[in-house]
Amino acid sequence: MFIQTEDTPNPATLKFLPGRDVTGPNNPPREYTRGEDVARAPLAEMLFMIPDVARVFFGADYISVTRGEDAQWKHLKPAILGAIMDFYVAGGMPLLDQIASSDVEDRVYEGETLEIVEQIKELIELRVRPAVAQDGGDIVFKHFDDDDGAVYLEMRGACAGCPSSTMTLKHGIENLLKHYVPEVTRVEQTGAY
Repeated sequence: MFIQTEDTPNPATLKFLPGRDVTGPNNPPREYTRGEDVARAPLAEMLFMIPDVARVFFGADYISVTRGEDAQWKHLKPAILGAIMDFYVAGGMPLLDQIASSDVEDRVYEGETLEIVEQIKELIELRVRPAVAQDGGDIVFKHFDDDDGAVYLEMRGACAGCPSSTMTLKHGIENLLKHYVPEVTRVEQTGAY
């Protein structure tokens, strides 16, 4: 088994491509932070056995791993590659189930606001998510405030905590959404990272 690695714009995160499905193309990405319950994510559990692995993000066909502040990739990368290889060679499944994602928002939109939200979600899905996935991350729509035109998004994987994520959010995504959806006035980052 050959596992490719790619740098990401976030120097604390590396992208690992095992050449196999991780979440699969039809399932939502998943993110886990050290200390969370990972009982339903055996690959995350295995990776967190490695000291200095701070966060694990599963995309459709890749795994982004974020190291702790004091860790160095030259020491950490071989251990992560070995763990991923051992896991897949043993026939492991990264996730035991595909439970309903917590990304589903509670808000209900109606009328014109619903149309605006659908446009925003479509732009994010078709134009933004593929681009950030190439860098080992993901972006999730959280909500739209129709009172002031603010769109709230959550950056995940390599994008969470990346030094250039604020610029990507403000200059790239905000400009894109404002251009295609005039009701959008600004884009804000939300969520823990």
